[in-house]
Amino acid sequence: MELVPESEILDEVILNQQRQIEKEVAEIHPLVGNLQPLTCLLKEYTDDPIYTNKLTKLADIYRSMRRIRPDGNCFFRGFGFSYFEKLLENEDDWKKFQTLVMGTKDQLISQGFPKFTLEDFFDSFMEVVNRLGGEAKMDVEELSRIFNDAGTSDYLVVYLRLITSGQLQKEEDFYQNFLEGDKSMKEFCQQEVEPMYRESDHMHAIALGSGLKVGIRVVYLDRGEGTTSPPEHDFPEDCTPSVYLLYRPGHYDILYK
Repeated sequence: MELVPESEILDEVILNQQRQIEKEVAEIHPLVGNLQPLTCLLKEYTDDPIYTNKLTKLADIYRSMRRIRPDGNCFFRGFGFSYFEKLLENEDDWKKFQTLVMGTKDQLISQGFPKFTLEDFFDSFMEVVNRLGGEAKMDVEELSRIFNDAGTSDYLVVYLRLITSGQLQKEEDFYQNFLEGDKSMKEFCQQEVEPMYRESDHMHAIALGSGLKVGIRVVYLDRGEGTTSPPEHDFPEDCTPSVYLLYRPGHYDILYK
């Protein structure tokens, strides 16, 4: 009888544990949750006076939130839903965005992204964008169903990741200053931007906001005791925010004023 190496058994055990954790997270957290009052977060931090104080102040500015599944894609999924929801209310902005996105496929192909893999994600993205206005305009409930359908929702996330990667590589001279270590920008994008489930930071936010001409405000729920309310940062700088996200360590949710 052939013995299975102990390392392979261990790898299989770890993989099964990861699958179980992912299954439990999926059962508890929808990809995009329903609207909730921001004060619902206070229940999570009843024994944390710093967070309680900051959330109480934040609730004076932001009325509600949507929770996004904590799967590493929360920044892109939260951005996508929040901005698409805004476009449902503004026909002019929708037309401008529709035109801008139409040009992204050729731009990415010109940068060397493979056409045969890009087209499916682009087509799925445009199919949803085209229904944010005009005669076929959807409503918020349908948008929520789309973003909670794992297949479609993940395709939208992938295309947002590709747009971000393209912007980072197009403006490499600027973004290279943010990189640590000796990675090239292409390596960073292939390892930290394009793959699903990779978490995002300020560089992703600047690139995505710049590439799509959408202002993003991130509110950081940090542990600093010196500030009276959580600090806010706009990406790119000096933009007019259209998307508001709450950042807690390792995770983003959508905020509403």
